Amino acid sequence: MVRQAIGRQGSLRILTPEQVTASTKPAAGPADHDCLGLPPRREEENELLTQDETSLTVPAFIQGSKKNLIGGKWVDATSGRQIDTVNPATGQVLCRIAGGDAADVDLAVSAARRAFEGEWSRWTPHQRRKLILKIHDVILDNFDELAMIETLDMGAPLKRTTGLAEWTSQVLQFFASQCDAATVATPPNSLPGDFLTLKSLAPVGVVGGIIPWNGPLIGLWWIFGPALATGCTAVLKPAEDASLSVLRVAELMMEAGVPEGVINVVTGYGADAGQALAEHRDVDRIAFTGSIGTAQTIVRASAGNLKRLQLELGGKSPDIVFADADLDKAVPGAAMGVFTNSGQVCVAGTRIFVQRSIHDEFVERMQEFTKTIRVGDGLDPNTQLGPLISERQLERVMHYIDVGGGEGAQLASGGKRLGGELASGFFVEPTVFSGASNDMTIAREEIFGPVASVIPFDDMDDALRLANDTPFGLAGGVWTRSLSTAHKVSQSIKAGTIWVNCYGVLDPAIGFGGTKMSGYGWKGAKEHVEGYLYPKAVYINLD
Repeated sequence: MVRQAIGRQGSLRILTPEQVTASTKPAAGPADHDCLGLPPRREEENELLTQDETSLTVPAFIQGSKKNLIGGKWVDATSGRQIDTVNPATGQVLCRIAGGDAADVDLAVSAARRAFEGEWSRWTPHQRRKLILKIHDVILDNFDELAMIETLDMGAPLKRTTGLAEWTSQVLQFFASQCDAATVATPPNSLPGDFLTLKSLAPVGVVGGIIPWNGPLIGLWWIFGPALATGCTAVLKPAEDASLSVLRVAELMMEAGVPEGVINVVTGYGADAGQALAEHRDVDRIAFTGSIGTAQTIVRASAGNLKRLQLELGGKSPDIVFADADLDKAVPGAAMGVFTNSGQVCVAGTRIFVQRSIHDEFVERMQEFTKTIRVGDGLDPNTQLGPLISERQLERVMHYIDVGGGEGAQLASGGKRLGGELASGFFVEPTVFSGASNDMTIAREEIFGPVASVIPFDDMDDALRLANDTPFGLAGGVWTRSLSTAHKVSQSIKAGTIWVNCYGVLDPAIGFGGTKMSGYGWKGAKEHVEGYLYPKAVYINLD
């Protein structure tokens, strides 16, 4: 792998593989309390990456225009359209990706269908397992490069993206272990005569995946992993704001031996490629992660052939801090439960409910903790929070901050767009509102930025009433020393995933998911894999 280091003065140098590895290793720093979730950009508003870019190391993969992967071939969009992809830390264009649309989706779905009905359908579970484990090794061997691409493309600190290697290893090994999920059972029956009954699970067919920009290096495995494990094929549409890591992973997967057409990637805007994928009558299942509004469009679009759906949508998750909580853990834990990934996490605990007797102390401590968070370019080894994904997302977050103050919430810290050396990027200070109420806009609507609302409560019943007073049901948290309180609250919050004295930890073998307006279906565990299979019964008359 060759990378060019683009210096502040425009000098270029070629890095050796050893220098590449060293360049991606973040310096040691304070422990992160980490957790694991509009109109199109006008291309003429951006300029291509130049040698005047702030000093950074650019993987060679980023150079040049990118194509779609369809049927094992890398091809331009049929329309010839391209979309700029921007480094959110600098506002400068990294490269251009294909602007796919319905024509490209149709080609990709046809390729996926041919692969599903061809040789791929005859692969044994053992062969699929070996393939996933080969992919595992190839991906981990190239993970430094993938982490760098992810940081440049969507802004997350390199400390975070390189840290995803272990999670990636776990999720790939988990899906490798699920290649035998399509089991056959011979349950007893109560039929008259001599009958043998077989009950099995079979792959649904072609799966369409649509993933967001807040973590494509994570999101792609929720599609490709179960598809490979069960013998399905997939067409993936990544977000136009962050497609590069997906394209590089797809390239590596093909190098690892994935048969042509088994995985396909079409980049483009949601209204063009995403809508076409949801509507396509030869797609058997759609897995979508994103906003409620887009999900509702997908549900309607999928009705043509009654596709199976898995939807992981937004959240306004409650994080409840009781008076007996260990504030040395609860304050940084709750803060980073909001601020991780610059607040661009679906499960973010943005409504922090604090028992009234400790409310003021909690807010004061959170103010002090927030001041220690280092915001900056993700390539800086000291950075803890990177930029928001785009100018339009920054404008959205700043709008909500203005609305919060206008509705009477008190700005305890942050609330400003960062200037100076960061002025050209899409940076906002981690923001804390105190004196908020559960009926304010900032407590009702998903912001998807580093904005926390601290809301006081009186007792457990009050906390649960407030926590469940939301249309969302994705996640929640509770901080307490009382096992009884933890149990009662965790069972009473109407959400799919609850954390006690922690926030955001995920195990792919356990999984997570939501309820209410946060969607349905499960990511991870056997429930995820079984969603890519359908049950089949066979009755054999032995007389």
